[in-house]
Amino acid sequence: LHVTQGDLEKEKRKLQNIFAHGTEQPGAGSSQKPQHQSSEVPKKMDRYQEVLNEIQERRQFLEDMASLGQEKDYIDIINTEISQKLRELEIMEKSHVPTSDTKTERTENAANKED
Repeated sequence: LHVTQGDLEKEKRKLQNIFAHGTEQPGAGSSQKPQHQSSEVPKKMDRYQEVLNEIQERRQFLEDMASLGQEKDYIDIINTEISQKLRELEIMEKSHVPTSDTKTERTENAANKED
């Protein structure tokens, strides 16, 4: 595998944007969000999916940093952010469906598989 310095710099900038803004390019995330009518349930579900996507982006960022040999620089802060996102999901679930912990268990199980 031949990787040029320019490719590494481009990848670094992409990952920095993902880390800082949650998207590859600043402002790109707003055009990707689905449009819904003004209803509380779709907004909560959109936010729920958004948080799941943010968790996945952070995991991908760590994988990318590991491939560049820089995982140790980011692992603590990214894992903290993932934990915060998982907590946010738990709070959303409790406020939406107080009797069901299925989604949280799946999310936690997915997080534990990576450990």
